[in-house]
Amino acid sequence: QVQLVESGGGSVQAGGSLRLSCAASGRTFSNYAMGWFRQAPGKEREFVVAISGTTGAIGYADFVKGRFTISRDNAKNTLYLQMNSLKPEDTAVYYCAARRGNYYRGQYEYDYWGQGTQVTVSS
Repeated sequence: QVQLVESGGGSVQAGGSLRLSCAASGRTFSNYAMGWFRQAPGKEREFVVAISGTTGAIGYADFVKGRFTISRDNAKNTLYLQMNSLKPEDTAVYYCAARRGNYYRGQYEYDYWGQGTQVTVSS
């Protein structure tokens, strides 16, 4: 089992920044691909960005390229999401997720999920 706990959400104005964290426990963190997903009210959960465990390969959704950066600290069992130049349309609950091996963009490929953290961007 892998337990995931997100933190760092909050309310910011458009153009601002937030850094989300996802603390993982349970198994060897470095073996797991980690992803960030988000779900806005009335919308489906969507892929944001993910990073593979062993290779470190990264994939971003087009709508966050150049604004969001994913990173991981395997020594601290923690995943990060640095979000810059935030827009009102980035408002959502952000979830981190984990799966063994390489990352995938589909949410159903992930086995473990955190409880989510709310990000609200005002115009």
